[in-house]
Amino acid sequence: MKPVTKIGWRAAMAIVIANMIGTGVFTTLGFQLEAVQSTLSIVLLWSLGGIIALMGAFSYAEIGTHLPKSGGEYHFLSKTIHPIVGYLSGWVSLTVGFAAPIALAAMAMGAYLYKFTGLSPTGIAVGTILLLSLIHSFNLKSSSFFQGFFTVLKVILVLGMVLAGCCLLPESGATEWTPKWRQEIFQPSFAIALIYVTYAYSGWNAAAYIVGEIRRPNRNLPIALVGGTLLVSVLYITLQLAFLRQAPIEALVSKVEVGQIAAEYMFGTEAGRWVSYIIGFLLISSISAMIWVGPRISRAMAEDYQFWRFLQKDNKAGIPVRAIWFQAAISIALILSGKFETVLLYSGFILQIFTTITVASLFVLRQKKTPHPTYRSPLYPVLQILFIAISTWMVIYMIADRPVESLWGLANLVLGLLTYFVSVYLSRKKKKAEKAAWQQREFLNNFNNKF
Repeated sequence: MKPVTKIGWRAAMAIVIANMIGTGVFTTLGFQLEAVQSTLSIVLLWSLGGIIALMGAFSYAEIGTHLPKSGGEYHFLSKTIHPIVGYLSGWVSLTVGFAAPIALAAMAMGAYLYKFTGLSPTGIAVGTILLLSLIHSFNLKSSSFFQGFFTVLKVILVLGMVLAGCCLLPESGATEWTPKWRQEIFQPSFAIALIYVTYAYSGWNAAAYIVGEIRRPNRNLPIALVGGTLLVSVLYITLQLAFLRQAPIEALVSKVEVGQIAAEYMFGTEAGRWVSYIIGFLLISSISAMIWVGPRISRAMAEDYQFWRFLQKDNKAGIPVRAIWFQAAISIALILSGKFETVLLYSGFILQIFTTITVASLFVLRQKKTPHPTYRSPLYPVLQILFIAISTWMVIYMIADRPVESLWGLANLVLGLLTYFVSVYLSRKKKKAEKAAWQQREFLNNFNNKF
């Protein structure tokens, strides 16, 4: 059943912003500082992450307006390259693409709120996922209102921290404007640090997953993707500078809760705890956006493959309720079994591969003799070639430097391939059974007509 309404560019952009401004911007700086410590290196990392995301947004905007159906990479790659490639991208989205970032955001939220509430971080994380999955199980209107409200609050919070970080005089900061960046950017560790940054920027393509629910996608999808990515890029770069300006490097290195640490240096311990509480609370926006978007992929897969048919059930408002709760179960399982950094690198690695393949699929789409949409990516094919080259460089360094996490990602693909063949087998079996039943009915009808 189709949804009873569609959303405009504001709600679609809110989804992009909420997906992007999540755990990464508040948690990954500490891991980056393990590899690079020059402020110019950090600025370059976050600037490069924004440029990569923007190049991807231009590409996804054209693909999404040409293939305006919800499902993201699953739908795009199934149509442009091959159903098996689309299936594997859908499998990745189903198992880690949204479930893992949801788990990471919920884990970060639990870590932030634990010091304030004293409640179990795991309990906070699991409870949040269950509550937000329930909220998104009703209709598109309530989901849109909830998402927009919390996204606005989160942008206000980030702007407030940026202004405070720039205006308050620091006691001791981590800014280091030295030429050391010239050596750091050529180290393998710089590529690994870029993995963390690209994870923080992940979500720039969020609106492409629900393009079927967007009014006038030829106009509204590019606005949502490109506009949301530009806004978040500016906020990200300035926020990292604010963190570095206010907190000493030894307090930030290897820490997950860098937002809380910087807030305590800016406002004092007690006020910093309140800011930490607000940061943790507003991660609800990120978790909510991913809970909204992710099930649209598994719902699309359920239409095409018998193996996932149990996820096809929608409610009266066209909401894929079963897919929402299936995703929630995977996220909770990751929370109970995975470590933050391991889950982050593993999911970031495998997602980067399929994002790269999707951008490359624009070359295939341009070669097909079909009408092009009104929107076309600027500077084609330069942006796409640069995106693919940088992404490939990152993936190669990831395999060399973090082979365990990379192998986990490749093992996930092998498992996905097995489920593909099972899905194809079940679908063929069902078609044969339906054909046999139809032939039997035809035979009986002919027999009854004769006698």
